[in-house]
Amino acid sequence: MAARPVSRMLWRVLRTSTRSCSSGAPMTDPSPGESSQPAPKELSRRRQFLREHAAPFSAFLTDSFGRQHSYLRISLTEKCNLRCQYCMPEEGVPLTPKADLLTTEEVLALARLFVKEGVDKIRLTGGEPLIRPDVVDIVAKLHQLEGLRTIGVTTNGVNLARLLPQLQKAGLSAINISLDTLVPAKFEFIVRRRGFHKVMEGIHKAIELGYNPVKVNCVVMRGLNEDELLDFVALTEGLPLDVRFIEYMPFDGNKWNFKKMVSYKEMLDTVQQQWPELEKLPEEESSTAKAFKIPGFRGRISFITSMSEHFCGTCNRLRITADGNLKVCLFGNSEVSLRDHLRMGASEEELLRIIGAAVGRKKRQHAGMFNISQMKNRPMILIELPSMHRDSPPAIPSISSWDSLCVQNLRPGVGFSNQMLTLWKGCGVPQAPFLAQPWLGSVFLQRHYNSLLDSATNPKCLSSGSQASATPSGPLPPSDKLTHVDTEGRASMVDVGGKPDTERVAVASAVVLLGPVAFQLVQQNQLKKGDALVVAQLAGVQAAKLTSQLIPLCHNVALSHVQVQLELDSTRHAVMIRASCRARGPTGVEMEALTSAAVAALTMYDMCKAVSRDIVLEEIKLISKTGGQRGDFHRT
Repeated sequence: MAARPVSRMLWRVLRTSTRSCSSGAPMTDPSPGESSQPAPKELSRRRQFLREHAAPFSAFLTDSFGRQHSYLRISLTEKCNLRCQYCMPEEGVPLTPKADLLTTEEVLALARLFVKEGVDKIRLTGGEPLIRPDVVDIVAKLHQLEGLRTIGVTTNGVNLARLLPQLQKAGLSAINISLDTLVPAKFEFIVRRRGFHKVMEGIHKAIELGYNPVKVNCVVMRGLNEDELLDFVALTEGLPLDVRFIEYMPFDGNKWNFKKMVSYKEMLDTVQQQWPELEKLPEEESSTAKAFKIPGFRGRISFITSMSEHFCGTCNRLRITADGNLKVCLFGNSEVSLRDHLRMGASEEELLRIIGAAVGRKKRQHAGMFNISQMKNRPMILIELPSMHRDSPPAIPSISSWDSLCVQNLRPGVGFSNQMLTLWKGCGVPQAPFLAQPWLGSVFLQRHYNSLLDSATNPKCLSSGSQASATPSGPLPPSDKLTHVDTEGRASMVDVGGKPDTERVAVASAVVLLGPVAFQLVQQNQLKKGDALVVAQLAGVQAAKLTSQLIPLCHNVALSHVQVQLELDSTRHAVMIRASCRARGPTGVEMEALTSAAVAALTMYDMCKAVSRDIVLEEIKLISKTGGQRGDFHRT
């Protein structure tokens, strides 16, 4: 890196005049005229000193199992100039509007924050990152971040030969190139585009410029390219390549089938039959790959065993999607929008709390290949390359869609960014269709995965009268038995495996009686804790997404839409809460709606309890539910 960050850190550790940083490590600036490039022996001694006196790793990036996340993957775009079969549905994916993607400044702001907390490796992904016009500038600015040791890129290689000299000069230090076949005609079939010779040119350009190893990612699919396994291995005889064979992984739209997956053991056996002298290399810390080398070959091969032998126990990776969502697990469908908080003016401390909470919720391991194949997740293209399809609206609506947001008579003092205030003022005061009282419109801080919304339906505002398609057999009568209890009276989760997927919508409500003093402070947005309505609204959205973690026998539901609205009722000195949830699946979402309304009400209490503890929460109830075999419900 420019004026190598490790040497800067070493100088600062060894200097006597210190200042503090977020990790608590001592730092000083070198005196004018001091060399930033110490001799190799000196550098080695200082690196040893750093290892022995390293500051504690950031708590915000350490999960509950002690895994320290020092590796960040940032998706620069959802677009790609190829259409790889394992990565993108054949029909393509609806792309996020440009206004809802991270800007260059937001990418760099998040990168600075993560590096400050201990991330020392960043990989740029996509889509295809090299089609982003300012990718060279982004690499150059990342290269200036002190403490960042590695900047990598994962690319399909089509534009690599042309851009690599500039990228190397800007500071790019590692390259992964996706290539699934060595047969030009088969290449066109797999990626649904031409470009094989450009990819090969990119690989040779990387070797020419001194990258060693050049990593080549090959997704192995039975019946498609497993017959080329030995040809790929043979490439490593004369070239400094690390050919990485990746087990075929399930994502939305790629028609994953267990029979298509060639396991690590099967691939290894095939290679060993041809080269019995194959040697296992020591595994690097936090590596996802099992590495092998044939004696006398310049390069090596690796196997990425995400499906057959997961490496969750040493995972140190976090991902930021192109639209600004933090994913703590590639195979999980849980995300949190950092972009939304950035645009709402969140401070670094607030962002770190949000990041720390997400990292803290990371599970010990993913669900396993068969369960993953049944889960709703993005198509790979919308996570990263060899990269997901979102059927629903963006997390923060674009300017053109603000008229559908059910926003009325908003107070000018809310804790949103000036940009949002400008949008509110510029849109006039649209009338909410199903209530005559002023409501605070919802902000979508979650990712939407399933449920293709009908174009004639307002995707931003759920009506309590929404109807789902009836099941072929018609509604069933209410059950006269408790479905969460088995024949012996023990708690038991309902098996919904045989139920059909239908559109499910539920609306719930709650009332918080604040009293006159607290009500006035909320109304004037003068609480010391901040804007109670906005905080309660966000808490309600988050609660809906976490219902299965709070209610033991609830199924995990991939929600396509959540809306939490709050109305001030001056006659009762009350906050009226209404929560709406939607999903397509075999089980209903009334628990998600009820949990959302209840947690929003509890949050209002928490925000106001310093002023008055004579606050009453009441009328937490289901208003309506639609979809499912037992028919619809509407409270009269």
